[in-house]
Amino acid sequence: MEYRKLGESDLTVSAIAFGAWAVGGWMWGGTERKDAVEAIKASFDLGVTTIDTAPVYGQGTSEEIVGEAIRGIPRDQVQILTKYGMRWNLAKGTLAFHTRDNHGTPIDVYKFASKESIIKECEDSLERLGTDYIDLYQIHWPDVTTPISETMEAVSRLIEQGKVREAGVSNYNVEQMKEAERTLKLVSNQVSYSMVKRDIEAELVPYCLETNKSIVAYSPLERGLLAGKIRPGHQFAEGDHRVNYKAFKDGNIDRVWPMLDQLNALADQKQVTMSQLVIRWTIDRPAITVALVGARNAEQAVQNAKAMDVTLTADETAYINQLLETVTLV
Repeated sequence: MEYRKLGESDLTVSAIAFGAWAVGGWMWGGTERKDAVEAIKASFDLGVTTIDTAPVYGQGTSEEIVGEAIRGIPRDQVQILTKYGMRWNLAKGTLAFHTRDNHGTPIDVYKFASKESIIKECEDSLERLGTDYIDLYQIHWPDVTTPISETMEAVSRLIEQGKVREAGVSNYNVEQMKEAERTLKLVSNQVSYSMVKRDIEAELVPYCLETNKSIVAYSPLERGLLAGKIRPGHQFAEGDHRVNYKAFKDGNIDRVWPMLDQLNALADQKQVTMSQLVIRWTIDRPAITVALVGARNAEQAVQNAKAMDVTLTADETAYINQLLETVTLV
């Protein structure tokens, strides 16, 4: 495994991190807790020491599973990344969306990141995770109802108290990052990035390179599309949010498959899986420090971690980039 510093901090993370959204079950058609715990442990055994989660993932379920999985591991050998600012148990801020929890009960999720709310969320996360500090604390989505300075002041207080090591953001644009840094130093921004979703390369990547900020890339496999297993006509399980996700609608699956066929040929030639090839390409991109990759069971987790064994030559990378120029999702 390769390990990298987040921004200009002393926090070292694995280049491949375990993305724990799916193991929370919510929006992914449920979860098998035993399989999820084994997946995280299998990742750790192969050097994936970094785990990214959030309270809203299963309304606490994902954090609880992470806490169970890391029990017994020396705390300084694992890095926990979690988030705040998405409340399903407090109707304040901006309504993000209507959804259902893992039991099928309708719930409303709000974007809210006031000082008091963050302090409460941090305490709840620490309890669910079974730890006394969080390595990287990230606002999940921008909250337009709370001044960014107030939000960052709360995180600064948590850092002073030793409950948080470093501050990051998620889904922030460049201007929002600049505003946040008027209050405290950020080390990272967690954003969506994949072979077929590269809009951050226009402004965010140059800014992060210039200011020594890390980018934590989520959905590098575009929620499974780039794994090469979801073909046209695929039927998603009940409760799986991907049935309405842009990448799988409006003919996008058909649109991306010619490129995936050629990419698969390269993967076969290198004797690696399509997912491993995609993950390796992602973590080789400028400013991308970490790729978050989810797994529902140990077998998937092992395959993801082994992406670090893949090497891409300059010619192979150029060939892949050329292939990507032929694909545009609508």
